[in-house]
Amino acid sequence: MHLLDAIRRRRTTNGHMLPDPVSEEHQRLLMEVAGRAPSQLNSQPWRFVLIEEPETIRSIARISGESMKKIMANGAFFERYKPYFRFSAAEMERRRDGMLFDKLPAPLRPFTSQVYTSRGQKLMNALRVPSTLGAENEKLVAGSPLLLGVMLTRAENRPGELSSFYPTFSLGAAMENVWLTTVELGMGIQFISFPMEVPENWHRIERLLEVPDELERMAVYRLGYLPPEQRRPAIDWSSHQRKLPSQYVFRGTCATPQEGWDDVLPSV
Repeated sequence: MHLLDAIRRRRTTNGHMLPDPVSEEHQRLLMEVAGRAPSQLNSQPWRFVLIEEPETIRSIARISGESMKKIMANGAFFERYKPYFRFSAAEMERRRDGMLFDKLPAPLRPFTSQVYTSRGQKLMNALRVPSTLGAENEKLVAGSPLLLGVMLTRAENRPGELSSFYPTFSLGAAMENVWLTTVELGMGIQFISFPMEVPENWHRIERLLEVPDELERMAVYRLGYLPPEQRRPAIDWSSHQRKLPSQYVFRGTCATPQEGWDDVLPSV
């Protein structure tokens, strides 16, 4: 696969992955491409832990499901991220960013406009939406054959200093290398984000992985090979739209949007 094809086909995997173990050859390749990312002064501040032990994966899955259920039930999730939620194709087409909730159970569809209200939150709780989502999330994580813990060295990651941006930027480049390589290998990847939303649960995962004091855990991803057909969860979203060049590219100064490029981008 050509690099441009991989970039255009890159996706986040919301659904299930095959239970087949990720081969050692592919694990080594993923870690090689991560290590080839650019870093300030060749500091290489990233560290990774590959997790295949079923019990550890199940434990992280339980923590993730519990976290999702908690922040969905108390309204924190919708309050934090409401600028990114779309509930109509027309809004998605206009904004071309965020997440379109295009798959919802029938009882919920008439109430999407109330999702940010206290009445809407009570309705979702009464319909056990947080429990449903938490259980589905736990299944997705537990069914992943490989998890990847991602860390930065604290010696390089110095919040508040002028150089603090460098290691974070480098880690982003390393993970983009990993992400694009999964496309080449027929694999899926997804950020397990919900434990980050609940600090005590984040620390539980740190203890599970025995993260030393000199490292700061930044993320956990789930990886695996993709089935021929993806089965979507009961509540799901899509995020295939991308902003047009005229919405994020400028020419000469930030006062002049780039014109003439919006209709020439290939689609995948």
